[in-house]
Amino acid sequence: MKNRVGKEHIDSYLICATPRTGSTLLCGLLASTKVAGRPESYFRELDEQLWAHRWNLVRSSVGVVLHSEFVQAALAAGRTDNGVFAARIMWGTLDHLFDVLGSVHPAPAGGDFDLLNRAFGHTRFVHLYRDDVLAQAVSWHRAEQTNVWHRTDQAESKQPEQEPRFDFDEIRKLVRTIEEHNSAWRAWFASVGTQPHTVRYEDLGADPVGVTGEILDFLGLKLPPGHRIKARHRRLADELNAQWIDRYRAELP
Repeated sequence: MKNRVGKEHIDSYLICATPRTGSTLLCGLLASTKVAGRPESYFRELDEQLWAHRWNLVRSSVGVVLHSEFVQAALAAGRTDNGVFAARIMWGTLDHLFDVLGSVHPAPAGGDFDLLNRAFGHTRFVHLYRDDVLAQAVSWHRAEQTNVWHRTDQAESKQPEQEPRFDFDEIRKLVRTIEEHNSAWRAWFASVGTQPHTVRYEDLGADPVGVTGEILDFLGLKLPPGHRIKARHRRLADELNAQWIDRYRAELP
């Protein structure tokens, strides 16, 4: 297929992450290349009906969309013209992804990795994580309260649904959740015998274009001549985040 370089081509890749690691920024950057798929959270269970409506999928007599039709629609939406498919997967949605794919591609034994390759073709993985887990938890805690998860340069800023309030216990729970999910991702990669390309949130924020270029190299993809990588999203963290981080540290036992 065109736009692929190196000895080994890929058919798809998954961005494997936890919330508030810059995954929306990274998805936009990769989509802007026009050769690295159009990664979105196609397999987040809570969003399935929204995707089904957007793709005009017909529901059955009991109001259910067939998984086979949903997967085909997701593949079409997430592919660029060179055939590369991409999706974003949070640790909490991985089991649902396997449930959906397993109902479409039933196979004896095989395991997670074989199922992904049956459904998506030759698949690789990008692991996105954040070194500063406390800052990540504070960002997550604030976003859950305000329902403001990202901001673009093109769109008018969404107004918070409510004023955020500091809650030490909730932040501590999120810190533990993030640490557990990071460990779970690493264990899963080891269990299926694959080595992902790792991306630090801190590096992504410092050099988004450079990090995107490194991912293209890992995937064996080449940016079309004259094409530029573009960022659509801006950072949300501000002085309030910094204040909450300091307050959390001050209140630690």
